[in-house]
Amino acid sequence: MLEAANIPYPSWLNPGDNTWQLVAATLVGLMSLPGLAVLYGGLVQRKWVVNTMLMAFAGFSTVLIVWVLWAYNMGFGVFAHWGATGSFWGDLVGKPWPIVSHFAEQNQAVSGANSVIPFHFPTSTLAYFQFVFAAITPLLFMGSILGRMKFVAWLVFVPLWITFVYTVNAALLWGGGFFAQKGAVDYSGGYVIHLAAGVTGFTAAAIIGPRLRRDRTHGVPNNLLLVAVGAGIIWLGWNGFNGGDPFYAGIDAASAVLNTNIATATGLLTWLSFDMLFTRQKKPTLLGAINGMICGLVGITPSAGWVDGYGAILVGLICASIVWVAWNYLPKIRPFSKVDDALGVFYTHGIAGLLGGLLVGFLADPGMVEYGVTGRHFTGKGAISIGGLFYTGSWHQEWEQFLAAAWIICFTAIMTTIILFVVKFVCRGLRERDEVAEIGDLAIHDEEVYPQETFAERVSTMAATAARMAEAVLPSIDGTGPPDPAAMPAGARRKGAEE
Repeated sequence: MLEAANIPYPSWLNPGDNTWQLVAATLVGLMSLPGLAVLYGGLVQRKWVVNTMLMAFAGFSTVLIVWVLWAYNMGFGVFAHWGATGSFWGDLVGKPWPIVSHFAEQNQAVSGANSVIPFHFPTSTLAYFQFVFAAITPLLFMGSILGRMKFVAWLVFVPLWITFVYTVNAALLWGGGFFAQKGAVDYSGGYVIHLAAGVTGFTAAAIIGPRLRRDRTHGVPNNLLLVAVGAGIIWLGWNGFNGGDPFYAGIDAASAVLNTNIATATGLLTWLSFDMLFTRQKKPTLLGAINGMICGLVGITPSAGWVDGYGAILVGLICASIVWVAWNYLPKIRPFSKVDDALGVFYTHGIAGLLGGLLVGFLADPGMVEYGVTGRHFTGKGAISIGGLFYTGSWHQEWEQFLAAAWIICFTAIMTTIILFVVKFVCRGLRERDEVAEIGDLAIHDEEVYPQETFAERVSTMAATAARMAEAVLPSIDGTGPPDPAAMPAGARRKGAEE
């Protein structure tokens, strides 16, 4: 019996790790499509649902093309070395270069992110996993500027923001850049994704300006069922978000998944408790629960595999509590009262992401290991872990977390402002005209999410409608009584009421 001459796996590939990374990436992708598209689509007014969902699908697609052509290597490739190696400018961002050749896609993944052990999967796996992280970020801050930004301006803004903001932040913290070398950590995107999204959303909302007054005062959700569906997809999709970031199907991936769900449940229950105890209505609400859920998810993201279960509970409790206070009181004071953050992205992502990143410096348990431990069950040089103040007595980790957060806030706000003014010049404005915004989806896309009837329905029901109208007027013709309003079409009933 002859053995097969060819095997499907190169020597460096681990099928289990490769499979988990692709599954985790798909879970993260589902958080965007349909998760955020459905969540945001349910939260906005009916007239903005199509615009919201299409912005999500178009943004997701735009990021992918930019990612494979140049952005992936800017975040995770060879550094451009604009300065000495190890300096800020030397390890700021990678060289832009495409990854669409057969060699790039099928060769073993290599980047500054794998400073401990080599990746056991190809570049295509790592690139797709990192892409879904990049893609969800614009979709998050999209929630701040819904209901007024030009669709074409959105299409121009997203690739520019990914190129000049996201890739730099990713390289500095994830790609082995300056802050990573100094010791700052961001397990799965509390800074690179959520803090940056909150800052970008707030900045963009301030520059673009508020929605129409009527949209702000009557901006009630159009479908809470869809909101719940989207929120559920996001919660469970977060298992791939945090569980995939060790890059291996190991013990830390399992810990990160469990801690993610612990913090999320704690955040949800904390927000509900605050609503029931401290609001005027003293009632639990679905929207409040979802806000608490998001606070827990975002807060645990920077530390999912570095805190233990007790730390996860504290993260969910602290983040949800502080964001609840900010959500209820900051909009009453300047400058927050002047900025129309449509869905509160600054609060649930910006503030929660900042808190989660800073809590790493306090709560990271050095006993929680990422790549193995010494002893009879493991071989190697020992554990890789992070130690917070409560365990080590040292402020070093907290200081590095603070410096990284300060960079993300300042750099993201400045670059977002510059990019928006460039887009404003290119697109001749950032916001839709008021007369277009009054109509919404029909004026922008010639579609609406819940059309009352289609042309085909009008044709097929024309005879039936005529018959009903004839029956309705028969009583008045033969003198037996007035027309029956219940038998008349809706338009005829409205006309009769007006007369």
